[in-house]
Amino acid sequence: MTPTQPQNDRLDEQAVLLVAGLADLAVSTVSSATGTLRHLLRRSDGVDLVRDAERDLMSRGRLALDRYAAAPAHLEVLAQQVLARRAAADGDV
Repeated sequence: MTPTQPQNDRLDEQAVLLVAGLADLAVSTVSSATGTLRHLLRRSDGVDLVRDAERDLMSRGRLALDRYAAAPAHLEVLAQQVLARRAAADGDV
């Protein structure tokens, strides 16, 4: 790429590189997933794997909901209590 190259050419090149990178990522991800799926299908404990995967997904869901729940975090509650005590102590002086 030369310094005199127009801005549009650079943007076009960047777009092509981005698309090529995404395509390569998609191919490698699909290839990896296919290999993993083949390996899982060969296992004799498929029912146990499905049960474990279900439990893991439910646990992840529970953690995600807890993370974004309306209740404030435990450490946040403690910090608010400390600030309230400090404010009360400063007001008594």
